[in-house]
Amino acid sequence: MTLSMNREVFITCAVTGAADTASKSRHVPRSPEEIAAASIEAAKAGAAVVHIHVRDPETGAPSRRNDLYKEVTDRIRQADTDVVLNITAGMGGDLIFGSVEQPFPVAPNSDFVGASERFAHILECAPEICTLDNGTMNFNLGDYVMANPPSTLRAMAKMMTDFGVRPEIEVFDTGHLWFAKQLVEEGLIEDPVLVQLCMGIPWGAPNDLNTFMAMVNTIPSNWTFSAFAIGRDALAYPAAAVLAGGNVRVGLEDNLYIGKGQFATNAQLVERAANVVGNMGARIIGPEEVRRKLKLTKR
Repeated sequence: MTLSMNREVFITCAVTGAADTASKSRHVPRSPEEIAAASIEAAKAGAAVVHIHVRDPETGAPSRRNDLYKEVTDRIRQADTDVVLNITAGMGGDLIFGSVEQPFPVAPNSDFVGASERFAHILECAPEICTLDNGTMNFNLGDYVMANPPSTLRAMAKMMTDFGVRPEIEVFDTGHLWFAKQLVEEGLIEDPVLVQLCMGIPWGAPNDLNTFMAMVNTIPSNWTFSAFAIGRDALAYPAAAVLAGGNVRVGLEDNLYIGKGQFATNAQLVERAANVVGNMGARIIGPEEVRRKLKLTKR
């Protein structure tokens, strides 16, 4: 196929995530103050969008506490640096089964709740974008299943559309794109449709270019997409995403390093991505242009 390079690119920074990374790098922010500060630094480095999870400030463990999300968003909004807020709605879909012979009851550290509870912090914080993890998959190691049944996804998509927040459809495999088209066909997600291709996460879509382009070729031409890969290939994916016609995501949720053995900050990863995009001849667009492009409502 002929490449269709994106000439006007926005960068998203995923600043902390929910994986066990806070114990591996001191740069992974934990507290609301640290997460907000990292988001603002990323915006100053060139990120138009920041993707937010929260953590227990004491332990660094992932959290769904509404007060933590509210503090982060308030701190970012009170800063003098503009940035589009993208808050996860993916937490609360975690199932960890018991043994092979006795899968139930599930492990006590499972976190599986209803659609309204998963959306409660979005109602309180009113971001411009929130994520919709668009399918169920065996996730990473052990017996952890990221569980997102179709009925839950339909309910959450409707909540997002009714509330006026733009869903970012998180796609971990080809079937997730297929279901995204179904949600659009059913009127549960409205234009402009926004997709995030999440590559290389076991056991979803591998991050090889054949799989990546197969997914890109499945995305309707009038949709907007970004892409990232985790780990060692994360630094190369900004180039792949832009060449394929997409936008860029980087950040410590996906990759801890700026070079071999060198821990990164979020701002450093954004700066590296911005340099790649600029050197390719594309223009990096800011938050106001992203709002116009995606018809976002700034609260």
